[in-house]
Amino acid sequence: MWFIAIGVLGIALKLIGFGPVDKLSWLWVLSPFALAVVWWAWSDSSGRTTRLAMDRLDQRKEARRQKQMAALGRDDSSRRK
Repeated sequence: MWFIAIGVLGIALKLIGFGPVDKLSWLWVLSPFALAVVWWAWSDSSGRTTRLAMDRLDQRKEARRQKQMAALGRDDSSRRK
């Protein structure tokens, strides 16, 4: 996502003719988009994207479980020792 933001910022600065970005070639200005494509391809092929999605799902399931246990009065924080 950072590559896309940097690319959009680079295009905006190039179009308004701001400072050193105006002197750069369009190849350099558009290169963050190519890097984003490479990053996403690597992320998908390595399984990183799927692993992060599964981690988020597990966290939501655990939070839902904790909420249900608290509603039943069976959570560890409400027990007296």
